[in-house]
Amino acid sequence: MSIQRLHTESRYSEIVIHNGTVYLAGQLADDYRGDIRQQTRETLASIDRFLAEAGTDKSKILSVTIYLKDMADYAGMNAEWDAWVVPGATPARATVEAKLYDAQVRVEMSVIAAL
Repeated sequence: MSIQRLHTESRYSEIVIHNGTVYLAGQLADDYRGDIRQQTRETLASIDRFLAEAGTDKSKILSVTIYLKDMADYAGMNAEWDAWVVPGATPARATVEAKLYDAQVRVEMSVIAAL
């Protein structure tokens, strides 16, 4: 079975497709200066774009790992998540507090989806 890699950099690929499954690299907001809600909206929009490029959409997400800089942002992130996620197609999900690579980054999400 072939492995397809899209937007490949020296350290990672944004999208990896294998055996009917799409793996996205950790997705971030475009603008790190925003609050948790703005960063979450931008992160979810990035997920939408990459899933569409891979030939799938958010209704086929299997699992998401959400990394928050501060669990105090949990409610704000969830407000945006709840407005975005497809009712009846909610994926398995874990949310953890983590030190992220840039002090301004408040949220990062890693996604696995079916084609």
